[in-house]
Amino acid sequence: MDSEGDVDRADVLAHLLSKDSSQPREEPQIAANIGEQLTHMGLEGWTLSVLRRVRDGIGRIQPQRVLEVGASIGHRSAWLFDAMERFDRPVKAFTMVEQGNKFAVILHRLRTRYDAEGWASIVVGEPNQLAAEHRAWMLASATGSESSNTPFEEDYEAIVVDGPHHERASHVATFLPMLASNGVLFTTEPHHPTGEVEDDDVEGMKVVNGFNDWIELIKSTQTSHHVAFMPVFGGTVVAWMPRINPLPPAQ
Repeated sequence: MDSEGDVDRADVLAHLLSKDSSQPREEPQIAANIGEQLTHMGLEGWTLSVLRRVRDGIGRIQPQRVLEVGASIGHRSAWLFDAMERFDRPVKAFTMVEQGNKFAVILHRLRTRYDAEGWASIVVGEPNQLAAEHRAWMLASATGSESSNTPFEEDYEAIVVDGPHHERASHVATFLPMLASNGVLFTTEPHHPTGEVEDDDVEGMKVVNGFNDWIELIKSTQTSHHVAFMPVFGGTVVAWMPRINPLPPAQ
C-alpha cells in the first residue's frame, strides 16, 4: 500500500496538471512569433492547450532548475521563459537540449531576448548520448578519478521532454534519473498506432514499436513514480513524480 505521503503526492501531481486560472490565457507574443515560424518550417509542435497545461504545472512548482529536452526552435522554451519571469524567486538554471546545431542559433537569440545568458544554457547533441555522458562524468567525479565536466545540473525540479514520438519512451526513461526527489517530469503521450501496419512499413513500425515501448515505460515506472494523465485538446499531458516509498516490483 502507498504511505500517507505517497497518497498526498498523487494528489499534488493531479493538482499540478489542472488548469491554473491565474495564468494568462493568451500566448506570449515571442512564443506566438516563433509558432508562426514553426508552421512555415513545417515542424510539429505542442498545441496551445498542452503548452498552457505544462506552463500551469511549472508555474505552480516554480522550479529553480529546469531541463527541456527537444527544444527545437524554442516555441515551448518561450512559454517557459515567460512563466519564469513571473516566479517569486529567480531561476538558477534552465538547460535546453536540442539535437541539431541548425536550431541552436535561434535558441541563443531567444535566450538573449529574455536576458538569460547568465542562467540559461543550450546543449547540442543526441539526448540519450548526452545523458549517458553525464552519468559517466558524475560517476567519475564521485570516485575522484576526474573532475565533473557535464553541461547538466545534478538534478532538476522540472523536466520537459519532447522529441520524435517513437523515441518518447526512451527519452523519458533516460532523463527520469535526473529528476529531483520533489521534481516533476512532463511530456505528452506519443502517437497511437492506427490500423494494420505491414512489417516493411518502416515509419508505421516506428509508431508501433515506439508505442509498445511507451506502454512498457508506464508499467515499469509505476513502482518508483506516481504517473498522472491529463487529456487536453491536441494531446494528453503525462507527468511523473518520484514516490517517497517505492513499491515492490510486480510479481
